[in-house]
Amino acid sequence: MQRKFNFTKVEIDSLPLPDKGKRNTYQDSRTNGLSLRVSSTGVKTFCVFKRIKGGSPERVTLGRYPDMTIDQARRKTMEISLAISEGKNPAESKRKLKSELLFGDLFGDYLERHSKPKKKTWLEDHEKYKNHIEKPLGRKKLSEIDRSTISVIHSNITKTGHPIAANRILALISSVFGWAISAGLWEKNPALGIRRNKEKSRDRFIQSDELPKFFQSLADESSDIIRDYVLISLLTGARRSNVCSMKWQDINFDRAEWRIEETKNDTPQIVTLSPEAIEVLHNRKTNSESEYVFPGKGKRGHLMEPRKGWERILNRAGIKDLRIHDLRRTLGSWQAKTGASLAIIGKSLNHKNQSTTAIYARLDLDPVRDSVNTATNAMLTAAGLVKPGEVLEFKKKNTK
Repeated sequence: MQRKFNFTKVEIDSLPLPDKGKRNTYQDSRTNGLSLRVSSTGVKTFCVFKRIKGGSPERVTLGRYPDMTIDQARRKTMEISLAISEGKNPAESKRKLKSELLFGDLFGDYLERHSKPKKKTWLEDHEKYKNHIEKPLGRKKLSEIDRSTISVIHSNITKTGHPIAANRILALISSVFGWAISAGLWEKNPALGIRRNKEKSRDRFIQSDELPKFFQSLADESSDIIRDYVLISLLTGARRSNVCSMKWQDINFDRAEWRIEETKNDTPQIVTLSPEAIEVLHNRKTNSESEYVFPGKGKRGHLMEPRKGWERILNRAGIKDLRIHDLRRTLGSWQAKTGASLAIIGKSLNHKNQSTTAIYARLDLDPVRDSVNTATNAMLTAAGLVKPGEVLEFKKKNTK
């Protein structure tokens, strides 16, 4: 099926799907040579179909819609038409370019054109690439990377005792190749078909007998930024990235609330602040000159990577196999221990679950606040820091 019309977003979005196994081709009435191919699965791909001087017709794939916009496709078509008029073969040039493209260059494009604009976790993508992918793949041509190459990377990370991390690295490599295909930069994904390691839900949280040495190690931490960051992470159950980028303007001391504008679930969240959390924040606010609660020296202005400080705390406490994200699980677990319902826990931790969304929507913050405060008091009591019902004041460490 072929039809010519003026390519617009409204027209393209409303195109019908062809029968299974079929493909429809449409031509742009504004730009000679620009076509759109629509598959039965809904994939829409821009391409240029031109006869090269002295040769047979060539089809040059431009990219998938909507990753490639209509205007981008039109500009690319005009560039190709000009090249053909000068006696060049863009299809051959593109094939040659593909064979020479390095994975490091492809990842750079992926980061700038896909990860940064669309993923809040793009910094994690960059970190994974630097730590695990750049050395084995960065200088390899795409044509040199096959399933065996990627499987070795996955296997090596697994052997170091990090099977889950190996799966995440594999997923990132697959995502890069998948994006390259959609952008018309490559034709296949060599990461497909590699068996991933089995994963089980993590249930680690700080146990009762670990709390005293954990809080003692916190008290001995030389960096007040790291110490208070860990405390706020534990007392709020908020995600690492949200705590790192916490701003003073988002904290209401009168209502004891913290508003997180952007969350993993793409919905704002109101976090209730226990008296202990308010005490920590008041102490930090006294001498703060930054817009961020936990300032950093990097370009973003706030704390980015608390891992080294976290490792110091665990080493002093003699606690193993505990991650920063487990602080979030710790609050939820202690809420459950002190009788909170799953709906209350889900509301306080901003879990997004289709089956309980309606329940969450009807909850106000009072029962959530009561649950968080009760769980906090239970943790501090187990740590031997307060008697039941008391409020602990976290005094700033005197570093003079």
